Amino acid sequence: MDDRIRTALAAHGATLTSVKPLHGGACQENFKVELTVDGKAQTMALRSDAKSSLPGSIHRKAEFSVIEAATRAGVKTPAARWLSLDLLRQGADAYFLDWVTGEAIGRRVVRNPELDGARAKLPGELAATLAKLHTITPATTTLPLRLPRASPAEDALRDLVEMMGRMPGVYPAVEFALQWLSARIPEEREVVLVHGDFRTGNFMVTPDGLSAVLDWEFARWGSPYEDLGWISVRDWRFNRLELPVGGFSKRAPFYAAYAQASGRTVDERAVLWWEIVGNLRWALGSVNQGERYLSGEQTDLELIAIARRNVEMEFEALRLIRRGRLD
Repeated sequence: MDDRIRTALAAHGATLTSVKPLHGGACQENFKVELTVDGKAQTMALRSDAKSSLPGSIHRKAEFSVIEAATRAGVKTPAARWLSLDLLRQGADAYFLDWVTGEAIGRRVVRNPELDGARAKLPGELAATLAKLHTITPATTTLPLRLPRASPAEDALRDLVEMMGRMPGVYPAVEFALQWLSARIPEEREVVLVHGDFRTGNFMVTPDGLSAVLDWEFARWGSPYEDLGWISVRDWRFNRLELPVGGFSKRAPFYAAYAQASGRTVDERAVLWWEIVGNLRWALGSVNQGERYLSGEQTDLELIAIARRNVEMEFEALRLIRRGRLD
């Protein structure tokens, strides 16, 4: 592997120093790469397609294009460079990313004392980031992403049904929640580029605030409400359940900041619908993570621990349905 990376870097005038795997539950293969460019030491990340991935994950070639579009829109995300085929494995795409410093581990982001000031800024910074991202539309940008077959909400519901059909076992709570969602599909049909996994753990934070948004593998054409709802999925609060937006904020400041930055009025009924979708999506997705380990395709034991969290997301979806409104 090192020889292939060394050869790829040489084509761009860079010299490889070292390569080290990065872990932490990621769906793709990530590495920290130390290199030299024009005699100056640099650090970059290398991101490659894994042998298996979660449903809805795009390939690195498409992800590379998404990051380029997000960067042009002013989204604070590391620049992607040097897209390569067969770099780590035959048939797998990979690319390099500029290295960004900061904290991304969720439990630290929501609790570390040195990030107190940053957490106060995050609702506004993240809302402004989403507003920039959601200016990208199929009418303004060509991306190798599937357009919704119907509305984003109808597609999301269809994807959940198909996803459940591939899961082992029976999920009565999910089936009940799907029926509830089917009877209340939002009328809004706006289509924008969504991050698809916009939540605590997928952005870097320093004491000064947001430093970068990461992990674009679930980007797609969808509803802006997908990103607004996903950040409040139960698992992304990291046990700070009283702070529904990512474990660091109440809802009102975040929605108000997004409305101001985007010019959209936030319909909390639509957010509720998409938040329930998000909890169901991660309930099934966490089971799928465990299946990646049990199938023998992945050897990371953390995938088994992730699979056990599906019941928490099922509970949260039912709790939201019972309340019929957001906290």
